[in-house]
Amino acid sequence: MGMKGTSHIVWDWNGTLFHDNDAIIGATNAAFAELGLEPITLEQYRSLYCVPVPKFYERLIGRLPTDAEWELMDEVFHRYYAEHRARCGLTAGAEELLAGWRSAGHSQSLLSMYVHEELVPLVRGFGIEAHFLRVDGRTGPSGGSKAEHMVRHLEALGGVVEPARTVVIGDAADDAIAARGVGARAVLYTGGSHSRTSLEEVGVPVVDTLAEAVEEALRIAA
Repeated sequence: MGMKGTSHIVWDWNGTLFHDNDAIIGATNAAFAELGLEPITLEQYRSLYCVPVPKFYERLIGRLPTDAEWELMDEVFHRYYAEHRARCGLTAGAEELLAGWRSAGHSQSLLSMYVHEELVPLVRGFGIEAHFLRVDGRTGPSGGSKAEHMVRHLEALGGVVEPARTVVIGDAADDAIAARGVGARAVLYTGGSHSRTSLEEVGVPVVDTLAEAVEEALRIAA
């Protein structure tokens, strides 16, 4: 796996391969409660979510959080999420799609904005690590864009994949922006953090299932 000239997928994790919407919204509301804010629904989250994350909070509370508020909310969010992610599992059909893409002779990797030290054992626990050339999580502060991480991710693959034949599959506008920054394509999935309406504004293919995402990736990476 990973021969130059083959089609390559860079998968997102949270909200894409990992169906963690319940833990995400619960962690968000736990963070809001620390500031005495009202809880939000998943629908509100999906219509307003953006990065950098402090801008998302600004959309919800009408102002940017202070540095102290951001640090508190970020700490509470990650603590709650770590406790409740155990209730979440892979998106339906994800394991079969990963195996099928690999067995067809294509390559794939995983890049997430979830902290690296937490991501790797989580992926390993689902028994899917062997499907990926690399598994990279976020290093450094939380809340930023995936773009700079995508550059490092592809560089770390050592030239075994071609950006022009690489497709990023994710659930957020930021995935498409990161793909564009390295000369790759993107397919966005509606089952995670963004509503279909907000994803369609990005100008890349938008699909409702991961199976459709893989079909589209194969078409545009050919």
